[in-house]
This record gives sequence, structure tokens and C-alpha cells, in this order.
Amino acid sequence: MDSLKQAAQAYASRHANSDGLAVTPVPGLKMMYIESPSGDLHSVYRPLVCLVLQGAKRMTVGREQQVFSAGQSVIVSADMPVVGRIVQASRSEPYLAVAVELEMTILRELTAQLGSVRPLRPSETRTLFAEDTEAAALDCASRLMRLLDRPDAIPLLRDGIMHELHYWLLSGPHGVALRALADPESHASRLAAAIAILRAEYRSRVSAERLAAAAAMSLTAFHKHFKQMTSLTPGQYQKRLRLVEARRLMLDEGLSASSSGFEVGYESVSQFTRDYARLFKAPPKRDALRVRSAARGIREEMPDGERARAA
Repeated sequence: MDSLKQAAQAYASRHANSDGLAVTPVPGLKMMYIESPSGDLHSVYRPLVCLVLQGAKRMTVGREQQVFSAGQSVIVSADMPVVGRIVQASRSEPYLAVAVELEMTILRELTAQLGSVRPLRPSETRTLFAEDTEAAALDCASRLMRLLDRPDAIPLLRDGIMHELHYWLLSGPHGVALRALADPESHASRLAAAIAILRAEYRSRVSAERLAAAAAMSLTAFHKHFKQMTSLTPGQYQKRLRLVEARRLMLDEGLSASSSGFEVGYESVSQFTRDYARLFKAPPKRDALRVRSAARGIREEMPDGERARAA
């Protein structure tokens, strides 16, 4: 794991944004790099596996909350609003993690080849769980990381590595839950069709009837199972998508508070400000200034060489 940790730290320390997230040219491969414990980090995860390499992070997904530390692999098994908080990190040993988004096509293909298992009841389905990271998963992550130095190899080698990673996850202790996610008849899979509409059209009003039809459920069953899985109503879920994206537009693309609100579908600046402050504990302008100030402070503390590489 040491070589993976060194490679991830070298890349993420140069490319991480204000929230510590570093995206890469390898589709689905991301990293987190944070040097000190911080406040809540709000995001909307796609299904993914996150390999914690250093430090610790508390994650809240729906009604579940756990602390994950170095040596563990975290799996988020559905498109979920996630509240994260770094609880162990320092300048000398920052929080460091590598995340790989799961691909439903691969999960379903491999599940069909591996054979069926006892289906989970809705009450048994979990959206957040961890396991000790297995050597095979670390090896796959390391090989994905090596593609960063050989961009010409990404289209040739990535798909094979992703198939292997999904195989090891399906063969591991949480394979039953992941197979349930891959089952097109499971509640999680059917709700994913409705969530895909919300993600694609979060700026617009989407009727509950349309979402229920996409999930092949009655309106009553849809509301029940959606709330059971996400802890939010469809309207609250869409609002979370809007607010998380508005914050990204302000921090990463420099939009003003009012422009970002309109961009994500709000028609009233005052309503946007109220909703934003309720989620992020500060009005949009103040929150953006606080995050930018904290980021400047970290950069000013860097040695000159590190500061130049991070620019």
C-alpha cells in the first residue's frame, strides 16, 4: 500500500480542489487529499468504492454513519447524498483516499456469470459499508494510478482493470449487497432509474408520478422506498443536488451566489440563500469566502516548491 499511497499523495496534493477532491484523466478514478480536520463536506456520490490510505473520515449516508480509517475500503452502493467529515489528518499525514466509481454494466455482467444468490429484503439493503482492503483491490487501484503516467494506455487497459476490480468486490464479503444492486428487479436498481432522471434534470421540476413510473412502482411504494434508501424525499434529494452543484460553481468556477442559484434552477435568490444556509450553515457568499480563505492559508504555509507544483 505504501507505493499506492505515495503515488496518490503526489498527484492529489497538486490537483485537489478547495474540498480536497482531485479528479483524474482516468474515467471514474478520483482522490481525496485533506491536511487537517474540517467541517462537513456535502456531496452526492455515485456508487463507488473508496480505499482509505491514510487518516480517517466519518461518513453519513441516509440513516447510516460510520468512521472509516486507513486500511479499510468503503463502498457506497447507491447514488446518495453524503455528508463527510475528516476526523484524522495533519500536515505530515494528510487524509488520503482513492475512489473508483462502480459501473452497473460491469456489475450486472459479472453477476450473471457468477450466478444468483439469495435476494435481499428491502430492510436488509445497506448503502454504506466497509471491509478491510484486500490486496487484490489495492493492486487494481495501483494499476489504475499507473495509467496517469501513460495516458495513451488508458483506453487500452482501463476496462480490463475495472472488470478485475469489480470481480474482486463481488467475490468479497459484501458481494451479496453488490449483487442486489446489480439485480434489475431489486428496489435499489429500480430506484436508480428514478435517481438518474433527478440527476440529469435537477434544474427542472420533475413530477413524482414520472419518477415512480421510471422505478416501476406505485406512487405510494415509490415514496416509501425512496425515503427508506436515501432518508430524503425526492424533492429534498433534488434540492440537495442543486445546492451541492451551486457550491461547486461558486468555488471551482467563480460564479456569484445569485448566478449559481439561477444556474441550478432556483427562481428566487432569497429562497436559494435560505436553503443554502440551512445545508452549509452559512449564506453562500460567506461560505465561499471562508473556503477560499482557508485554501489561501494552506497555500501560504506551503514551501515555495510545493506551492509552485500546486498552482
